[in-house]
Amino acid sequence: MLHSQKETYSQFIKNTAQELGFLFCGIAPAQFLEEEAPRLEQWLKSAYHGEMTYMEHHFDKRLDPRLLVDGAKSVISLGLNYYTEAQQADPEAPKISIYAHGEDYHTVIKQKLKTLLERMREEIGEINGRAFVDSAPVLDKAWAKQAGLGWVGKHTNLISKQKGSYFFLAELIVDVELAYDAPMQTDHCGSCTRCIDACPTEAIVAPYVVDGSRCISYLTIELKNEIPAEFQGKMDNWMFGCDVCQQVCPWNRFSIPHQEPAFIPHPDLLEMNSKDWEEITEEVFSKVFSKSAVRRTKFAGLKRNIAFLKQ
Repeated sequence: MLHSQKETYSQFIKNTAQELGFLFCGIAPAQFLEEEAPRLEQWLKSAYHGEMTYMEHHFDKRLDPRLLVDGAKSVISLGLNYYTEAQQADPEAPKISIYAHGEDYHTVIKQKLKTLLERMREEIGEINGRAFVDSAPVLDKAWAKQAGLGWVGKHTNLISKQKGSYFFLAELIVDVELAYDAPMQTDHCGSCTRCIDACPTEAIVAPYVVDGSRCISYLTIELKNEIPAEFQGKMDNWMFGCDVCQQVCPWNRFSIPHQEPAFIPHPDLLEMNSKDWEEITEEVFSKVFSKSAVRRTKFAGLKRNIAFLKQ
């Protein structure tokens, strides 16, 4: 394919991504993630994935997108903003991470990716490709870094100098050669350790290393058993997810509120006070979270989390 054609196609993809509401879009060649292999292996060996046994599966696929899509040539990395200044009305109420205020991001982003792939097929022709949103063996942050979208911070979230870190990551892996962006080579965390110092459960065990099994997001969402007693009084009143490491990050002063209607919370969600949460019924849970990512923890899981905070 001619260089100018690759440029044209890449520009078309980026323009379309912007029209669909994505915050940014970068493109990297589909190849083996050499740097990530030893890092992932060490992280699994240290059992930092806790009960997330699925992290142990498909090791090769996590590192090589060509094993996920036949003839894969390019990984299109996209970011979708979810930042909001809206807050829960009762400061004493158990807290929900702001990414889960609105509709489940998996559904919202999958639809956008589907549309993007359709438009690419109309413009470019026959394309073999797959969309990924945080639910398959794809290392989102590594690909976003390869595509020049940002660097991985000490809290292991991707940070953009211009936009902060409140965004979801997703990928389209396609069998088309495109014009590629330069990978992000610089790290702008410097000597800052705010995220490490602020983590309520000391889950950031070293700069750039998170013990997932200590992370409040893991404890309130992924963990199916009882929350270990050692975390009593350390949960900072979070009942679903946690935003602490992002709240303290200086780069998030550049975050701007999202424009995604699907992420506007259910009207009751922000109004519920401590008592409402303690007395929540399955009916209210179903109404408030009918399309939300909070359904992942199920009614019993949310009740467990709220009860644990009260101990």
